[in-house]
Amino acid sequence: MDLQQMRYVVAVAETSSFTRAAERCHVVQSALSHQIARLERELGARLFERTSRRVRLTPAGSAFLPAARQCLDAADRAAAEVAAAVGEVRGRLAVGVIPSVAAVDIPSALRAFHERYPEVRISLRVGASEEFVEEVREGALDVAFLGLPTGAHPAGVGVRELARDRLVAVVAPDHPLAGAGPVDLRRLTDEVFVDLPARTAGRVQSDQAFGAAGLSREVAFEVTNADFLARLVGQGLGIAMLPAGYVAQLSGVTTVDVTDAPSRVEHVIWSPDGRTPAASAFLSLLGVPDPEHEGRAGRDVSGPGRGEGHAHAVRRQ
Repeated sequence: MDLQQMRYVVAVAETSSFTRAAERCHVVQSALSHQIARLERELGARLFERTSRRVRLTPAGSAFLPAARQCLDAADRAAAEVAAAVGEVRGRLAVGVIPSVAAVDIPSALRAFHERYPEVRISLRVGASEEFVEEVREGALDVAFLGLPTGAHPAGVGVRELARDRLVAVVAPDHPLAGAGPVDLRRLTDEVFVDLPARTAGRVQSDQAFGAAGLSREVAFEVTNADFLARLVGQGLGIAMLPAGYVAQLSGVTTVDVTDAPSRVEHVIWSPDGRTPAASAFLSLLGVPDPEHEGRAGRDVSGPGRGEGHAHAVRRQ
């Protein structure tokens, strides 16, 4: 068994095709098929079911795939660590970002990082905070940016607080509240809301605020993407509660201050097993210190400070 065989298995599993896997791995299909068949003989089990229409993992293949990915990740990290020891940063940087992140200008930060470390392969995934915590713990992501209610704290990961922000009401430009003075949550209970799905971090902060005030509201539209949510608001389909820092980036909507609005906290998190050289370089670019290098391995370094200042400095570029 060797790493190349594992790469072939992962490629076939991810593309569901021997042809596309061979193209991805830059080998002829016969060579890829031969190596996988050789690996199956060594393991004593078939990893794929092959039909004329599709290729899918067998139960044995499903059991083999996570370990194969871990081996490949470990090999990549070992090579990256050696490169870092001689002053080079290479390997992979997988970043997770919530759509409403405001503490860091992610495109500017990635541009600055890529210019400084062009040998690093960068992948960026936009999603939800609650998903990212688990993916960072599992090693699928190296770094992630979250937005959580003030009482929530990501567990089992390295974490630093970047910024705090209050939510505001967002309405269509021709809405009766547009141009009005500040309102309170009770005034908003008469409105129809557009919001993120129930039990997501972005939704919970508003639900908790209304619940704590003994109020209820109608959420008529649930949207998984904050940008599209704002577009529905702009069409007058409802109002929304969004972080003020994020709303400043939007167009086609009007902001209304809410006197008793909830707050949210933006965090950056990384693997509890330590940072890869690429992750350390990226976070250092944002001014987030490495606990291991400061003799504080395993400790939570959350709290505003140097990271927040540098994150906003990147945004102003």
